Amino acid sequence: MPDHVDRLGETRRTGTVVAAAERGATRIADRVVAKIAAQAAREVLPALPPDAVPPHASVVVRPQAPGSARAGETPVDSARVHISIELDYPSDIGGRCNAVRHHVAERVRALAGMEVPEVAVQVERLHLAPAPGAAQGRTR
Repeated sequence: MPDHVDRLGETRRTGTVVAAAERGATRIADRVVAKIAAQAAREVLPALPPDAVPPHASVVVRPQAPGSARAGETPVDSARVHISIELDYPSDIGGRCNAVRHHVAERVRALAGMEVPEVAVQVERLHLAPAPGAAQGRTR
């Protein structure tokens, strides 16, 4: 095989295949995964009043132990997500939390390539939703 000199002046063999584990890895920061999780929660939740705090998340990413992946597979990190949300009330609080939990896990898995064994959803505040057909503002 002919040799190739790259921009750094290092001579490399062209045409050789380097295994994924030998090439290195990309590490995604916890704060990036937290932003993905918060955005995913916003995608599922209905619009809230202007004074509502948007969903925010904290994440703990744990790298998979080297050698724990099966032969030929690349190790996959796992992310444990804790997300805080505000909801309107009355509503199906359990159903909304479940929708947030599943959507956050799916989006983190798709965008960050991480397993998500746990998504804890905390409802920090409830906003009273106006009844349908109720008058807005002051009435006599």
